[in-house]
Amino acid sequence: MDATEEADMRRIVIMGAGGRDFHDFNVVYRSDPDARVVAFTAAQIPGIDDRRYPPELAGSLYPEGIPIRPEDELTALIAEHEVDEVVFAYSDLSYDELMHKAALVQSAGASFVLLGPDATMLWSSRPVVAVVAARTGCGKSQTSRLVARLLTEAGLKVAMVRHPMPYGDLRRMRVQRFATQADIDASNPTIEEREEYELPVQQGLVMFAGVDYEAVLRQAEDEADVIVWDGGNNDFAFYRPDLTITVVDPLRPGHELLYHPGEVNLRLADVVVVNKIDSAGEPAVAEVLANVRAINPRATVVLAESPVELAGEGSLAGRKVLVVEDGPTITHGGMPFGAGTVAARQAGADFFDPRQVAVGSIADTYRKYPHIGPVLPAMGYGPVQLADLEATIAAAVGGGCEVVVNGSPFSLARLLRAAVPIRDATYSLREVGPARLADVLSPWVARWQPAA
Repeated sequence: MDATEEADMRRIVIMGAGGRDFHDFNVVYRSDPDARVVAFTAAQIPGIDDRRYPPELAGSLYPEGIPIRPEDELTALIAEHEVDEVVFAYSDLSYDELMHKAALVQSAGASFVLLGPDATMLWSSRPVVAVVAARTGCGKSQTSRLVARLLTEAGLKVAMVRHPMPYGDLRRMRVQRFATQADIDASNPTIEEREEYELPVQQGLVMFAGVDYEAVLRQAEDEADVIVWDGGNNDFAFYRPDLTITVVDPLRPGHELLYHPGEVNLRLADVVVVNKIDSAGEPAVAEVLANVRAINPRATVVLAESPVELAGEGSLAGRKVLVVEDGPTITHGGMPFGAGTVAARQAGADFFDPRQVAVGSIADTYRKYPHIGPVLPAMGYGPVQLADLEATIAAAVGGGCEVVVNGSPFSLARLLRAAVPIRDATYSLREVGPARLADVLSPWVARWQPAA
């Protein structure tokens, strides 16, 4: 390639968080000879910067791969590489945050780009049901598990494909398939990966994930009659869905219209699940329903509760309890609490405040997310965070904690040792309105039955 050809190329930086950024590159830019992605930037997830998107995944136009740098280097990267476009490729940001990032990019001279569904969704040879959300922590996981169970009970082979969580060796994670707990353990997963993979696998489902989502899709298609896309954060699906189910949360009324790209999911929805109505007040539920009807009146609305079940025996009344919650939900998801808090309150427990004994990266998390209440975020994106989590739990026990209530959707006791009992609190989805997901799926199931 001569200097003139290189000068004519559009130079691009992709802003990401270890997920959609790689997908957008693979689908839109990897084989485009007129564009050159000079870097990814990384945010939201600790420890995923200062590495490289490998040449084995980046393709022939990128024989040295692509550097991944911290997002705070963005303006320097724009200047150094004379960047033309910055592509925003992560999720669950308020519109204020999003536009501040756009202003930063434009003030540095580059264009700010949001790629849409038509540019990034892949077509499947199998039917696709996408379960997505308006915010992190709305209840996608229990909704997608229910959808998968209903489809399985109808006689269809289901493959679940999870939004990416590529926090490890990207080469080894190109395509991942989990059918057993041993499969999950062998992948050396983070806590966040365990949270998403373990319960579906225990339900008897096969879960796919990875980095190259076209390769993931083709393998899933070989095994399934129907694919259930299990979204991450409030991102829209990577695969073009036949049916889109969007979950909204009246514990955060109004957020369905204020976060990117959650509003996109709400506008795309065929079905809107208004979850947690047993925890939210009637005015909040009414506000969310009004917003849904205002921007997507064609969608079928399913009302649902999220009852919490607390495993184990014995009363927690008056006992000092440390509550561990799902990390993403109470960090960038913006919730001060989750399932563990609900269970502990219902049991009459007293709360031990872990903020007073937090160590290392866990203490850093509290400083970065000051909205978090007296609960411990299950942060475990790497060995250091996992060690800090275990040390914080030990310090809480030393400070008088008698029981750990785990609201994170994986078995904490399998991973960490504690000198006190660990009791799991789990959400399920219970539909309470006249519309039911089984009824919504019924005509589609009839259409999707494999030929005899």
